[in-house]
Amino acid sequence: MSTAKLPLLIQSDGTIMLEDGHPGAESARELLREIAELKKRPGDWHTYRVTPVSLWNAAAAGWTGETMMERLNELARYGVPAALEKEIRDVAGRYGSLRLKDRGSELELKVRDSLLLEELLACRGLDACWLGAPDGLSVGVRKEARGWLKRELIALGYPVVDEAGYRSGEALPVRLLAEDGTGRRIRLRDYQEEAVEAFASGRTGAGGSGVVVLPCGAGKTWVGMGALARLQCETLILTSSTVSVSQWIRELRRSTSLDEDAIGEYTGDRKEVKPVTVATYQLLTHRKSKGGSYPHWKLLSDRNWGLIIYDEVHLLPAPVFRMTADLQATRRLGLTATLVREDGREGDVFALIGPKRYDAPWRSMELMGWIAKPSCTEVRVPLTPHGVARYREAPKRQKHRIAGENPLKLAAVRRLLSRHPKQPTLIIGQYLDQLNEVAQGLSLPVITGNTPQTERQRLFDRFNRGEISVLAVSKVANFAIDLPDASIAIQISGSFGSRQEEAQRLGRILRPKQSGAGVYFYTLISDETDEVEFARKRQRFLLEQGYEYEVDWLKEEALAAEEAGT
Repeated sequence: MSTAKLPLLIQSDGTIMLEDGHPGAESARELLREIAELKKRPGDWHTYRVTPVSLWNAAAAGWTGETMMERLNELARYGVPAALEKEIRDVAGRYGSLRLKDRGSELELKVRDSLLLEELLACRGLDACWLGAPDGLSVGVRKEARGWLKRELIALGYPVVDEAGYRSGEALPVRLLAEDGTGRRIRLRDYQEEAVEAFASGRTGAGGSGVVVLPCGAGKTWVGMGALARLQCETLILTSSTVSVSQWIRELRRSTSLDEDAIGEYTGDRKEVKPVTVATYQLLTHRKSKGGSYPHWKLLSDRNWGLIIYDEVHLLPAPVFRMTADLQATRRLGLTATLVREDGREGDVFALIGPKRYDAPWRSMELMGWIAKPSCTEVRVPLTPHGVARYREAPKRQKHRIAGENPLKLAAVRRLLSRHPKQPTLIIGQYLDQLNEVAQGLSLPVITGNTPQTERQRLFDRFNRGEISVLAVSKVANFAIDLPDASIAIQISGSFGSRQEEAQRLGRILRPKQSGAGVYFYTLISDETDEVEFARKRQRFLLEQGYEYEVDWLKEEALAAEEAGT
């Protein structure tokens, strides 16, 4: 293939353009998934960006600056600019230049060269971490500074390879059962076993902390249970909601050898601390006043945990990062469908939880039949003339809500429901007033954050049994809820361009259906408003995973007539 026909255009600032229709696009896309982040995908050219964290994750997976450059040069139409080549080699080369080792009662930071060591010792603010004068190319580090130092150094552009080891924690005999109480055979899928192995051992033998990235519906809970069975230790599981707590406990009870009295729930309703305890981030970060203490932090330190599992690690609240900095001697497993954090703290995840240990592309999971293939459609809904006037006159901070609560979206929902009669459908919204109006207009049950846990579970169970075919759900749908038969999702409003949210909501319908039926993901967008731009940002997640989406424009007159006729 001549260089003029290669698929990548590479700029010196780290921007990489991929020609989507090119015969070599798939090979190039596989490389870019490893070393770069997708930024936008309009038309035939997809834009990626090389970042320090993307390069360090690649380095942790075994890539070197040399191997990255070899592959880029094989695919670059006009070569790789010298400035970017220097940056890739420099940034990727920093991975491994700092290694943290155990030295009995203290730690030891080993540094590749003396100039770097001098630079670090001269950094103001790091003085409290050091113990004594340097000895050759190493310096003593206080054990309690382990996490704090790693976070500070990655902020300076130097990731630390942590080889200081982990405590074993309290031993806990546990295994996955051969089958659950319903006769269902229990066995980890190949990729789940690979994920457990990658976490526990690592590609270079430096496992024990890090993140596993799997699509929603691909069984991240099973990876967590597999890690628990592999490490045989008392485990704390932190997750995003009380519903998720219940799901973890239910799966642990029916799929592992643990007795019921070995599994504890630590939520607002119950405060049980058992050999395996499942708690919520919200409770862990609860305090009575803004400047007050966190009374539940003791859950992290008062027991000899051997493993902490961070479910939905992309949602990890800022205070939990501070707690995690003190937990570096405990093995840490992050589970997520996307490493994207809207607050830009991917570096903190890398430093304090660990590098990406395993990543399964959504499309590959789909091709293997482990998740369903979604049909994704953006539905453009016009504003009424009155809505247009309100939108134009509103302050900027109110425009998004006016667009989100567009009343013509109700008629659009009716039309979509008529396309999929009696199919298990979730209508997901950001604004409670809007969600309640839609639920009332369609005579639907609605679940919000204010719905009591027992009522939520009752409605979820009825939905799973087929007694309810359509359920209106607020942002609680952004978190783990177990609705395996849901095959249609209709987003009527959402957060400001959140790719996290897009991943979670799409994930609600991705379990493969026994009937083999397709799944459909609709997003209602008020046309000619800021929702259009926010939708593009949200849909970057779909594009990152290789999904296409269509745009369907609806007419105001047809929607108004449809609403008038109901």
